[in-house]
Amino acid sequence: MPVSSDSPSAAVERALAMLEAVAQAADGLSNAEISRKLNIPKSSASYILRTLETQGYLTRDAESGKYRVGLKILSLSRGALGGRDVRGIALPIMRHLTQQTGLTCHLAVLDGPEAVYIEKVEPEGFIRMDTWVGRRMSVHATSVGKAIVAHIPQEQLEQILRKRGMEKRTPKTLTTVPRLLKELEKVRAQGYAVDDEENNLGARCVGAPIFDERGAIEASLGLSGTTQQVSPQTMPRILEALKDAARHISMGMGHRPPHRRVGT
Repeated sequence: MPVSSDSPSAAVERALAMLEAVAQAADGLSNAEISRKLNIPKSSASYILRTLETQGYLTRDAESGKYRVGLKILSLSRGALGGRDVRGIALPIMRHLTQQTGLTCHLAVLDGPEAVYIEKVEPEGFIRMDTWVGRRMSVHATSVGKAIVAHIPQEQLEQILRKRGMEKRTPKTLTTVPRLLKELEKVRAQGYAVDDEENNLGARCVGAPIFDERGAIEASLGLSGTTQQVSPQTMPRILEALKDAARHISMGMGHRPPHRRVGT
């Protein structure tokens, strides 16, 4: 028996088809594009898209009007991905890292033009970072942001900066593209990024990239503390622990770094 286009099951099928179509489009899709692609009336597509956006499963770019997959999809992926879920892999390593260093540990991903915290582990004690899961961060002023965008195409980075800008958060914030590009070269060479009071005065943070099985950037791992906690004296030990933790998370995601030849 054919399913009515107005039936609840048809609406569910349409919503799932829309999610799949948007997920497969690297640059997102507009309402009109989705309507044409799936042969759905534009008015019906608009209603479903608004619902999915309200619930957090899609996000809409105000400038282009295109929809992209939202972070709430992560809540559905945990069971399906099992051991491949970056949060599931990272959390025990983050807890150990926080115990090692006494610093707040964050896991972040790139969502549109911003880095977003998707996990956080706090140390025991009185010092607390004013951060939370779901907080959106500027990529040019944070260590987790720089650790991610150092490994994306430059065209994508320039698009992000045009969209988000380079707000001067503190007197130390990098506010020009050439300076940021030079900083990102350094990040790639040394394997970590530093936010030296660039986002908040009195806070110093370090971040390291996490790669997937294809060698593509997946997320970043960060440690945050005061300038007294993350000092020139403690920095070498902190960085060693951070890079080791990020490497183990990447390996858990299936990443296998290329072997270096002896003498090169």
